[in-house]
Amino acid sequence: MKPYNQEQTKKEQVEQMFDNIAPTYDKLNHILSLNIDRIWRRRVMRIVRRSQPKSIMDVATGTGDLAIAMAKRVEGAHILGVDLSEEMLQVARTKINRLALEERIEVSKGDAENLSFVASDSIDAATVAFGVRNFENLEGGLSEIYRTLKSGGKFVVLEFSIPRNRFIRWVYAQYSHRLLPRIGAMLSKDRKAYDYLPDSVEEFPAPERFAEILRGVGFKDIKLRSQSFGIAYIYEATK
Repeated sequence: MKPYNQEQTKKEQVEQMFDNIAPTYDKLNHILSLNIDRIWRRRVMRIVRRSQPKSIMDVATGTGDLAIAMAKRVEGAHILGVDLSEEMLQVARTKINRLALEERIEVSKGDAENLSFVASDSIDAATVAFGVRNFENLEGGLSEIYRTLKSGGKFVVLEFSIPRNRFIRWVYAQYSHRLLPRIGAMLSKDRKAYDYLPDSVEEFPAPERFAEILRGVGFKDIKLRSQSFGIAYIYEATK
């Protein structure tokens, strides 16, 4: 496991963090979310499927769970998965090969804020699941995704949020700041990564503010869907 350097940019730290936890990421993700993350991803997939896209870009694809779900259920679509972490992509490639989905899914190391290898106005739909809060430049990353989408293209984001109900918020805070880092550190050997998660959620804009940022970038017809008492939100937008 690589040691962290305090002089690294946020982008560099995020890349290293996910490289470090890649081998245990899937197992921990499903354990710590009680498999609710699978339900949320299926909802994202269904929203994307309604627009019948032929080309989908999954940004911050990680180990490829959402890309794989869309390849299985969105008929005829080709998916490009992009992620900063090469170690996470290696896990994704293993899963894709095991499921014989190589012709449907292509994964590539890349930065959401610089998608120069993707042509403008070329993608039917784009998704980000639990990744926008890791963008070093939020507006920059969203603008790049907007550029790659065709006119009328769909953009769907799944991201954690702070619950508004006081009791749910208190329970969530106890879990995310106390239990989650301990379990994450025990299984992944990287306490910093699982301390980062709740901190990054708290720093991310509230749902209405994030919707405003999407509008500012140029997106329209924005819909917000609260998930599991506001623990997460699904955002749907159109170019």
